Amino acid sequence: MNNRVSRWWQRRRLARAHANIDPALWPDVCAGLALLHGFDDTSRKRLVDTAALFLHQKTFEAAGGAELDLRTGMELALQAALPVLELGLGWYQGWHAVIVYPDEFVPAREVMDEDGLVWIDDEPKSGEAWERGPVILSLTDALAGRERNGYNVVIHELAHKLDLRDGAANGHPPLHRGMDEGCWTRTMQRAYGDLCQRVEAAPDLCAVDPYGAVSPAEFFAVVSELFFELPHRLRAAYPEVYAQLAAFYRQDPALRLRPVIGRRG
Repeated sequence: MNNRVSRWWQRRRLARAHANIDPALWPDVCAGLALLHGFDDTSRKRLVDTAALFLHQKTFEAAGGAELDLRTGMELALQAALPVLELGLGWYQGWHAVIVYPDEFVPAREVMDEDGLVWIDDEPKSGEAWERGPVILSLTDALAGRERNGYNVVIHELAHKLDLRDGAANGHPPLHRGMDEGCWTRTMQRAYGDLCQRVEAAPDLCAVDPYGAVSPAEFFAVVSELFFELPHRLRAAYPEVYAQLAAFYRQDPALRLRPVIGRRG
């Protein structure tokens, strides 16, 4: 009986989520996002359902004069749904808003570092994720997710949200039962250290965005972008990192996507 009620409730939630969206829009929007290519019909439907529920559960707020229509919201939701396709939207619990600016934004807020020093963060940003607050995105940067170039600010910020589920942005999200905590830590620390050395020596030659060398948290977010955008590049550069991410996200994008010629991906 409980399973029957659960299935009924899930169908009801999906019906509500899809109620105000023309179903003919989803295939066209999906086709415009290159990182979603290669899904079979069943997986694509699950992705669309997850994106529809994300749109239904989260509040999308336009700020700073941004123009946010339904189609744009669908694009953002599909990208946000991808990392949790095999995990479930429960991984995005505890926050409710997606705030969208037209371009880079300046938070201009007080920040306290690990040493207790308080300073004003006035660095322009393309995205930001607060522990129990919103995800904030630059629309210009978010729409760059239409192409597979290794840069995806939506996945980057949602990876931070997954990382923050245990309360710390440290590049170590809560792992699934059966995953080896020590193996994750050793793998990520080794790759992070290697990237830091490569960035110092020749940042233009790095297979991974040099921004990943800022901290272990940024490394996790950056390699998550690469995992979904250019999986073959990440697998070639850091195969053990790729394997850990495949176990965590329960996906293997390299089996679904073709390598991108000319981008080492």
